[in-house]
Amino acid sequence: MGRPKTQADRRLTLVAAAESMIAKRGLAGVTLRDVANEAGMSSSALLYYYPGLKELLDDVQKKAVERFCTQRAAVVAAIADPRLRLKTMLESGLPTDPDDQLCRLLLELGAYSRSDASYAARHITLFGRQAAIYVGILEAGAATGIFKLNAASEVIARSLVVLEDGLGLHLVNVVPAVDHASAMAILTSYAELATGCSLR
Repeated sequence: MGRPKTQADRRLTLVAAAESMIAKRGLAGVTLRDVANEAGMSSSALLYYYPGLKELLDDVQKKAVERFCTQRAAVVAAIADPRLRLKTMLESGLPTDPDDQLCRLLLELGAYSRSDASYAARHITLFGRQAAIYVGILEAGAATGIFKLNAASEVIARSLVVLEDGLGLHLVNVVPAVDHASAMAILTSYAELATGCSLR
């Protein structure tokens, strides 16, 4: 007989169920009952772990931000060549396709941050952590003479994150003029101008 799930396991199950429902219906269409059904439990059982939908979505956002930032940092950590690090970082910031669940989730929750201070704070953290990774890459490349930065590293880094966010939104909303290849071309062109270095 399997061991009973711990409270932490149940919370992870509920977070995964909420992520799935947000991907299917959008944030505005998700209810506690939907999440409970997706997780295979009753609404009253869900309330044992989270007092309401807001608290559950708080946890969803915390975990999504951490996962996205950790993945991006990890994917470039072992790369020595600044050009390849920058190119890999650019690639990791865009949705892989319109159904990229993690990117869709972050965009949905980012919109919610306009009306909730705790969501806004985590959204700011998400932006800052991504920009910090870019700053490290840009400054390492500049220190070795490979990059000739045309602005402060912080300005370029923030510009890249803003470009990623805008292009990512168009990708998940399936704007015909912006597919993955064209989004990468736009990002790469700006990065090359900003660093004075070819990334192709």
